[in-house]
Amino acid sequence: MNTLAQPRASDYDILSFDCYGTLVDWESAITTTLQSILLSHDAHWNDTVLLEHFARLEPAEQEQGGSYRDVLRRVLKEFGTRLGFVPTESQLVQFEECIARATPFSDTVDALKTLSESFQLAIISNTDDDLFALTAPNLAVAFDYVITAEQVGEYKPSLAVFERALKEFSYSKSRVLHVAQSRFHDIAPASTLKIATAWIDRTGGQPGATASSEAEPQWTFQSLTELVDAVHDS
Repeated sequence: MNTLAQPRASDYDILSFDCYGTLVDWESAITTTLQSILLSHDAHWNDTVLLEHFARLEPAEQEQGGSYRDVLRRVLKEFGTRLGFVPTESQLVQFEECIARATPFSDTVDALKTLSESFQLAIISNTDDDLFALTAPNLAVAFDYVITAEQVGEYKPSLAVFERALKEFSYSKSRVLHVAQSRFHDIAPASTLKIATAWIDRTGGQPGATASSEAEPQWTFQSLTELVDAVHDS
């Protein structure tokens, strides 16, 4: 955790969250699903290598545009090209939805419920509306704002995604704290726009399923529980 003064609840009205990797365990969903698909084609890579390739393939495919379902289909086809197999249609659909159906981290639901008592909550996510609809029931809170890449027509780290969110929010950006695991997708663009940031280091400082970035957040926490405690103690 940073040695800087903790974020004060009185300084913020909105907590915005990245969803996948921050609130839900997308890496487990990615590796479990990919390993099942690879096994069916007698293809083999370990989890670390799978995540490294996903971290390179996903943003490259996002730059090509299309829905997030389309992005994930193209990512899986790229895995097939590299490993010498052609995914079936059912496997493409399975991979399209595996992240949306990922399990929340053990601290997510309690943290969101507690934070919702003091703040408006927002989602800012690189996903489709229908995919987030699969995730939302597992998060067990009603979000005041949901901004997706589908709505904006661009993917984080594009500033346009955050600019769209700021237009929708009923408070100025000085009253927003953005909470995320990915420095690349979230901390870097939010910081560029002078939005306060809290990094949830879910991967022990390792890039995992996201591209690396040197962007520095205002605060670093190992879990959402730490964030809740810090806000309440301030």
